[in-house]
Amino acid sequence: MTAAVSPSPVDATGPDAAAFKLSMRHLAGAVCVITVGDGEGRTGFTATSVTSLSAEVPSVIVSVNRTSSSWPVLERSGHFCINVLAEGQDGVAKAFAGADGRRGAERYAGAEWTRLDSGGWALADALTVIDCGLDEALHRHTHAILIGRVRSVRVRPDVAPLLYFNGGFRTLLPE
Repeated sequence: MTAAVSPSPVDATGPDAAAFKLSMRHLAGAVCVITVGDGEGRTGFTATSVTSLSAEVPSVIVSVNRTSSSWPVLERSGHFCINVLAEGQDGVAKAFAGADGRRGAERYAGAEWTRLDSGGWALADALTVIDCGLDEALHRHTHAILIGRVRSVRVRPDVAPLLYFNGGFRTLLPE
């Protein structure tokens, strides 16, 4: 299905809003859990809007809704940790999305976490862990676009990623 491109922006309450949301559901992405905070005040959220910004100055971009309970904690702490999930970790993704009603530090239950030197929280068996300092937060519409300066990276090679596509978790087919 193709449609003519409109010269004006899509109205969030108009007829094209559903098509926009459907198009975003078809944008496959790695599933990440962003951890923030410390102690009983720690929390986090599930995100697929995570991407690299620069390799010359190792940095990443993460998008977070400013109505998220994680946003004020992240803003205060000034750092966050990206945990790129591996195949089979959809339970962790659901917990951090709040799908089972858990909030705050309760989201960490049922998985093994490691405290990093920076104070960030890394999922012990994540595909990749990227620990970041918050370089800048740009406010646009309902979200904050986080620019994170990478402090450390840990990678588990030869592990398949957990993906999100069209409203569900997916994995890559073996070669």
